[in-house]
Amino acid sequence: MTQAALEIEGLRHAYRPGVPALDGVSLRAAGGAVTVLLGPNGAGKSTLFALATGLLRPTAGTVRVHGHDLTREPGKALARMGVVFQQPTLDLDLTVTQNLRYFAALHGIPRAEADRRIDGELERLALSDRRGEKIRALNGGHRRRVEIARALLHRPALLLLDEPTVGLDIPARRGLIAHVHALCAQDGIAVLWATHLIDEIDPATDSVVVLHRGTVRASGTVAAVNAQTGGASIADSFDRLTARPAIPNAAPNADGAAA
Repeated sequence: MTQAALEIEGLRHAYRPGVPALDGVSLRAAGGAVTVLLGPNGAGKSTLFALATGLLRPTAGTVRVHGHDLTREPGKALARMGVVFQQPTLDLDLTVTQNLRYFAALHGIPRAEADRRIDGELERLALSDRRGEKIRALNGGHRRRVEIARALLHRPALLLLDEPTVGLDIPARRGLIAHVHALCAQDGIAVLWATHLIDEIDPATDSVVVLHRGTVRASGTVAAVNAQTGGASIADSFDRLTARPAIPNAAPNADGAAA
């Protein structure tokens, strides 16, 4: 098996004893493809992202980015990673260019090279005409695109996106999804996309990891997950994998059915 851009094995984390937020999670994200981390709210997606980016230390398990263990070689692992968190982190009172230059400086990219990369990313994201505008003047879709441009400035091999379409309207969501898939095809990067929205999955190309209550319930291509569950679609499979268990000995209602 070839080395994946991201390899997570046996990841466990608990915010308090006896209540695991993640319980033995394992997954892989390959280069040139989108891997969708699909789960309902509260499944543990944001906890996994915090562990995968070094914001939290796991109780057990490993995270490797292109073979670099995040705990043992954090600098090498994080250098290969770009991240867009669910909550926006841009400085609203700086312009698009100022935000990007600041990030490039943090990564030690020389000013001339930084400006060259900024020009390229803004052109690719159709944001060149917004480069001098302050972030607070941009709509949600444009802000997300700036965050993606920022995450790509240091040429990562892995892009982590945590619920990136939150707050976007339908056209902006579709545009962002299409752009990320184009990045995979053009640059060969690996993407781990966390979402609870079924329609953000491309069933023809994406791999899926279904996370529920801190454990992986199924993973693989959409076809493989559907075959595993017997679902007619990924939406059907998701419902089956995350369904609440029936309440035993439920009292019947007036029609004789369980309440």
